[in-house]
This record gives sequence, C-alpha cells and structure tokens, in this order.
Amino acid sequence: MASLAEVRVEEAEPMENESQARPEELRLLEALLFASNEPLDTATLAKRMPEGVDVKAALEQLQADYSLRGVNLVRVANKWTFRTAGDLAWLMTRESTETRRLSRAAIEVLAIIAYHQPVTRAEIEEIRGVVTSKGTLDVLLETGWIKPRGRRKTPGRPLTFGTTEDFLSQFTLEQLGDLPGLEELKGTGLLDSRLPTGFSVPTPSDDPTLREDEDPLEPGEDLDLALAPAVEPETPPEGGHEGGEGGSED
Repeated sequence: MASLAEVRVEEAEPMENESQARPEELRLLEALLFASNEPLDTATLAKRMPEGVDVKAALEQLQADYSLRGVNLVRVANKWTFRTAGDLAWLMTRESTETRRLSRAAIEVLAIIAYHQPVTRAEIEEIRGVVTSKGTLDVLLETGWIKPRGRRKTPGRPLTFGTTEDFLSQFTLEQLGDLPGLEELKGTGLLDSRLPTGFSVPTPSDDPTLREDEDPLEPGEDLDLALAPAVEPETPPEGGHEGGEGGSED
C-alpha cells in the first residue's frame, strides 16, 4: 500500500506537467497584463515578448482560456486588459456608489457626437433642432466620454468634438464600428419602424487623425475648454424646431 507521501507526490505530478505544457508566451502575457495598471496594446506587448512569438494568436488563446473564469481578458479601444467577468460585476459594487443619470439632452448630444464625430456644437444643434447649453457639454466633458478634437476651418473656428477611449470602455466597445446600426436600433425599439425615406445611421470612424477641415488645438487649450459658464437653459434655435414642435427639451 502506497504511503501518504507517495500519494501526494503522484497527485502533484500532473499539475507540474500541466504547467510545463502551457506555452511560455501565455505565461509572459499573463504577467505583463496583470502587472500593468492600464490596458496595453498589441505593439507594446510584442516589444516585451521573445522574437518569433505570434502575439495576436497568443492573446486570442489567452482570451479563450479566461472566457469561463471569474476574470476575463477583454479588448477595449484596441488595448487588452483583465476585467471581472460581467456576471460577477455585482461583487465589485459598493452600496455607497451613487448613480447619476444623464439628462435626455445629454444622452442625445452624446449619441450625436458618437455617430457624427467630428461634430461642432452648431452641427449638434442642427441635428437636434434645439440650442445645446454649454452645461450639457460640460457634463459630458466631466465624464471623460467626449473631448475637443480640434477647430473647424470655418469662420469662428468652432470646436469639433469626438468620443474618447473612456467612452468605449464605459460601453464595452472594442471600436466605434461596434455601435448599433440602423436595423439593430429598430429592433430594440429605439427608432420608429416607419422612418422617412433615405434615413440612415452614419458609421463612425475610429481614426483619431484630424480631417482636412480641422485645425489642431493649441497646446493646453483642451484643458481650458472644460471650464465653461453656468448651465444655460436649452431653447429652440431661431425659426423654431422643424416639424412645428417648438424644439422644447426636458
């Protein structure tokens, strides 16, 4: 009859063999991602890996390995990070957490910026049919979900706005192209099934490069822009709202 010590040795051997059989690149990626206090892109990870390693394939394998665990490997804004599995998020919730609901106006402005970026305040107002208060933009700037991109090359050089990586992270989007399209929005009931002929939902671009009609911001200018006057009431632009509804907002 085998002794207790012999049984323990026999039980430990499969674990050691399993560790030795696991590809070293997966262990290296685990270490790098767990040690980092921020998400890492593929290029950054590749610089720390041995030559010849297919980092993309290794990340996909590691993602599959963690798919059923309490911690998942996720890709947000083209960067990789470990996060608590979605169905266990309640474990991280504190009772002291205060949820702040965005106003309808802020949600509308955020949606317009997400789909139409780069977009100016005047262009937002044209789409919504009401004047957008500076306070509404301030709220979205404070969340970190939008940011000034540049200035439009038109009279007055108005600011252009776009979304940030925090926006992608908040809504668990890998890229802006993952935003729901026209058919998906109809399916969820967010859009009326009887839409005007020719109505379409634009496909936003993830390219951060300024466009030909944009000038770059001056150094430090984007920080100063977060400070705006007190909240202004939202009022219809001159001529009222298209369709005769007056353009009032809640």
